[in-house]
Amino acid sequence: MRTLLAASSWVALVQLLSSSGQAEDRKDILYARVTEVSLTLDAHIPEGPGPFPAAIVVHGGGWVAGDKQQYITYLFKPLADAGFAWFSINYRLAPKYRFPAPAEDVERAIAYVKQHAAEFKINPERIALVGESAGGHLVSYVGARNRRQSRVTAVVSMYGIHDFVSASVAWKPIPKEIYELFGIDAVDAQTVPVLVRASPVIYIRREMPPFLLLHGSKDEDVPHEQSVEMCQKMKAAGAHCDLITIEGAPHGMDHWESHPEFLWYKKVLVDWLNQNLR
Repeated sequence: MRTLLAASSWVALVQLLSSSGQAEDRKDILYARVTEVSLTLDAHIPEGPGPFPAAIVVHGGGWVAGDKQQYITYLFKPLADAGFAWFSINYRLAPKYRFPAPAEDVERAIAYVKQHAAEFKINPERIALVGESAGGHLVSYVGARNRRQSRVTAVVSMYGIHDFVSASVAWKPIPKEIYELFGIDAVDAQTVPVLVRASPVIYIRREMPPFLLLHGSKDEDVPHEQSVEMCQKMKAAGAHCDLITIEGAPHGMDHWESHPEFLWYKKVLVDWLNQNLR
């Protein structure tokens, strides 16, 4: 009997050690195939049995460039150090693939991560969507629409566009990426409805997840007022929004990284996620 108990205890110990595991990084996981395009993500799974909170991160690049290992990479270490699983995704790019293709891919990635929650040792009820620049627009759009299959618990949009119409008024000239994203030649009475439908501000509802908006006050690409407008309208609708302005910061984490006075945003982001992914 003593031998059997000892053997049983040994098996239990082995199972415990194997379940806790080591932190794991996986590359190029296929999360969807759309026509001829294979969409992939990279994943970081923390050490331990979980379940862990998770962040799906979406890179920028003006909807026409970028990759899951570009632009957004400055968030990988802060998220990992805070005990988050994270998933960095690729999505279809313009001009070959026009909107809403990239947003649909973000929704596919959310659905995939939820379906494989046990494999990734995450809590599907504690998933945040985090994006920067063009990715900031995409996470804001998906989060504001708040569709059942792609619903998340919280959204962090960094210097994203929330209202293409007001942004088009502010831009002089309008960036060519806007024309490429929507397949249009001009912003006029005929094309404005396309811009309206792609703008997160029109989907604001009380029931949407809480948002954190991070934006540099000296952003030369996306007007800071974009985040101000989004947050004001969310609050007016009874939704939760926090706006953090990085004073003096230009557009893009690439430019923030060399300025120690801007880097406090990483702690703010992680602290906010910990508070809102309860």
